[in-house]
Amino acid sequence: MVKNVYAVGLMLFIATMVLFFGMYFFGMNVDYFNNSMLLNAFLLPVVYVAGAYYSVSSAKKLGFPMGFRAVFGSAFKPMFIGGLLSMLTMFVFLNFVDKDAKDLLNYQYIERQKTELNKEYEKAKSTLKEEAEIKELDKNYHARLQSFSPEMIKDKDMFSFRQFTYYFGAVMVFYVILSVFFGSFFRSRIEE
Repeated sequence: MVKNVYAVGLMLFIATMVLFFGMYFFGMNVDYFNNSMLLNAFLLPVVYVAGAYYSVSSAKKLGFPMGFRAVFGSAFKPMFIGGLLSMLTMFVFLNFVDKDAKDLLNYQYIERQKTELNKEYEKAKSTLKEEAEIKELDKNYHARLQSFSPEMIKDKDMFSFRQFTYYFGAVMVFYVILSVFFGSFFRSRIEE
């Protein structure tokens, strides 16, 4: 079972890297950041759920009763291994191998934030009727626009080690929730 957990973790790592480099080689365009976010939000969770399910079902096929903790570990360990190796590889690649890809992602992230700000401003402005509210909105909008000035964004790095640590922390929450789900629903009814 232990070998299986680590093997599934390595399979998840390989699947993640295939998707990452597939997007890198075939999807680097004006929507690279948005496409990467869609991939991370919709496809990678399915891959990791499938990996966790495979790990748990393989362990259950051995026929031994498995309590919550054993099922939780069978689900969590491969996701942790695959996720950690993937995050470290992406960090090294973006920070040391292809810094231009990192710069493109940073630029597209900031542009997306500006676009979202403008959309929200236009939407809010169209609903306001009072002159005082419109002036307050304009004041807040222009203050927020200052955060996108060249001086403010020149050292903005969304792919620093600190940011990757935050990303990994958020992903760990997903892994824990998913592992609790697996532990609750796939445990043996009678634990020895």
